[in-house]
Amino acid sequence: MSRTAPLYSTTHPTPVGELTLIASDRGLRAILWPKETSQNAGIAARTLRNPDHPVLRQASTQLDEYFAGTRERFELPLDLEGTRFQLAAWRALADIPFGATTSYGQQARALGAPTAARAMGAANRANPVCIVLPCHRVIGANGALTGFAGGLPTKQWLLDHEARVAGKLTLPLGERAGVGTARSIEPAPWSARQPMQQRWFTPEG
Repeated sequence: MSRTAPLYSTTHPTPVGELTLIASDRGLRAILWPKETSQNAGIAARTLRNPDHPVLRQASTQLDEYFAGTRERFELPLDLEGTRFQLAAWRALADIPFGATTSYGQQARALGAPTAARAMGAANRANPVCIVLPCHRVIGANGALTGFAGGLPTKQWLLDHEARVAGKLTLPLGERAGVGTARSIEPAPWSARQPMQQRWFTPEG
């Protein structure tokens, strides 16, 4: 019988609350909001607390850089599991530019599933690595923020933060501003012949 690969965790303070980071030896597995549990990210196994794990240290450093306004794109190894549709949706999230937004409908059309906006929303809600895969940049077709696991005030804060860093926002943080300009995204093509459950592993470098 094969043993389940160990998972490691740590907590990390940020301007939007204390986040829980979970990683395997292959890559980052989850970033959880303060009120979330590992079950929210589909992780049933217990984690070993290890803030010195190299993946967790790298993730913590890059999150600090993001919140300091010196990082616009994350460069982390990821070790994610999901259905082929979820993984395609999560890959598309990585293509949304910093400081921009897109809609669920645009995201669905880019994946060749123009009628799957609701399914896209469900896949985004299941995104296990918030911020790194920026589901906060996906909004409703009418510009409404819509649902977000971290809460709508947090979603607005993240969008305002990115707009400020990108030079699109001059209001002090805490004052509501409009969301960024929606853009089309072109995720990598995915094959319907892939198994329903698969792993997305992105090696470092």
